Amino acid sequence: MVQEYKISEFSHLVGLSPYTLRYYERENLIIPHRYDNGQRYYTDHDIRWVGFLLHLKGCGMSMNEIKEYVTLRSQGDETIPQRQALLQKVKANSLSKIAEMQFHLKILSHKIDWYDGKLNNHDEGDFAAYLSRFEEEDKNEK
Repeated sequence: MVQEYKISEFSHLVGLSPYTLRYYERENLIIPHRYDNGQRYYTDHDIRWVGFLLHLKGCGMSMNEIKEYVTLRSQGDETIPQRQALLQKVKANSLSKIAEMQFHLKILSHKIDWYDGKLNNHDEGDFAAYLSRFEEEDKNEK
């Protein structure tokens, strides 16, 4: 038997407000089932689908890209190459953003360490000089 969820239950299960679910519906990202009286309901399949949409969003996929993906998906298996290319592009962008964030975190960590040295009465010089030591180490590692 298929489990059916009203919008309030479903919103709790997927972590989105009913307002956001209605927005996703207007944007054709989700299509709720309807009872004879017109009331929406969702199933476990819909939970998995919204979960996947949230993964796409979490990877930095824009709303337009998500809409494109959903449109391609609705057209069937002949669009698998286009969907795959879109996901590859999003993956590459995500990896680039991760690398950039890792770089920023590395500099931030060095700044924290530099402050630690200052607080422990070690004269570390100015931050640029301190940082240059690590830049030299990075060059040697490559």
